[in-house]
Amino acid sequence: MKPSSRLLSAFALAFLTSALVAGAENVAVIGGTVYPVSGVPLKNGVVLIRDGKIAAVGPAATTKIPAGYRTLTATVVTPGLIDAHATVGLSGLLNQPHDQDQIEKSASFQPELRAIDAYNAKDPLVAWVRSLGVTTVNTGHSPSALASGQTMIVKTFGRGADQDVLNPAAMTAVALGRNGLTAAEVVPGSGAPSAKAPGTRAKAIAMLRTELIKAQEYGKKREGKDETKRPAHDLRAETLLRAFSGEQPLLINVHRQQDILSALRVAKEFGLKIILDGCADAPLVLNEIKASGFPVILHPTMARSSEDAENLGVETAAKLRAAGIPFALQSGYESYVPKTRVVLFEAAVAASNGLGFAAALATITLDAAKILGIAARTGSVEVGKDAISHSTTATRLNIPRIASAP
Repeated sequence: MKPSSRLLSAFALAFLTSALVAGAENVAVIGGTVYPVSGVPLKNGVVLIRDGKIAAVGPAATTKIPAGYRTLTATVVTPGLIDAHATVGLSGLLNQPHDQDQIEKSASFQPELRAIDAYNAKDPLVAWVRSLGVTTVNTGHSPSALASGQTMIVKTFGRGADQDVLNPAAMTAVALGRNGLTAAEVVPGSGAPSAKAPGTRAKAIAMLRTELIKAQEYGKKREGKDETKRPAHDLRAETLLRAFSGEQPLLINVHRQQDILSALRVAKEFGLKIILDGCADAPLVLNEIKASGFPVILHPTMARSSEDAENLGVETAAKLRAAGIPFALQSGYESYVPKTRVVLFEAAVAASNGLGFAAALATITLDAAKILGIAARTGSVEVGKDAISHSTTATRLNIPRIASAP
């Protein structure tokens, strides 16, 4: 077997599921190999979980398991997997109109829409990705409009949006290129998009710049000393203002090199904090991306190459790493059953195509957590970070059970 094939096989098996039970039960996880991600792998390691947090990590020979702890044994222990950009919870398992909330087609620019207001924590698709080790997702509206809404970062426990959410308004999703031209207000009775929808790249950028300028002007007026002259609250403008402050960056879906450069140009013009999403043409503009300092949430490794994404490739992740550009992997969105990919397998392919096991694991754990701003809570097996507090359906799906500490 070729080294790359062995690596792919190893990574495909080195996943975790939420094997611990709900509540404040104290648990000891004994692993043949513990991958903290933040440090070197630990052979014959022990992870102690107390009150939902990681209390200790160390060699089995020196890490004492207190009395009363429930003991679990696993071949491999890793942090919970993180999907850095998904639509799960808004795009349902059934692939029917009644369970699809990932795109609102009444207008092309609607950053004020919130994923948390549509997220279905109990959709079977949420349980399915959890059973494959995905414990955290940055999910929301699909990149099928110029501005489709705000993403949320949520645990996949399946209890409820308000119970599972980590950040209810994490990023504002914007799409340039073909994806930004597809969703638009429809002329009644005609089925055709109205003039309010951008039809070209230049029009889309002009519309985006116009909305950003409006938000700037709104912000200045809201800060005025004369309260009687302050404008009424504007959800759209207030959403965009959070991109100026960096509190809620724009997640800009771009694939072609000219769209990547346009995104960087707009960010520089307005002093915005952005995250590049997709980036099939990233190898063509590596220097520009690196100089910008902005991270990338890369397209799914196994996504289909067509239209704007015709240049995507399984080696792009390795090229980003070689260039020193921070990035994470994602499941993304394509309109087919089962409505989501699984980042575990996307990382496996990247690992066997130049990225390597350790770096691939980081793209769906600690590196993703850093980009999403949740590294203080998850992404690595370290003392003080979150531990699993919910059970899964892994055995029902006939998936090998491996313990985790997300």
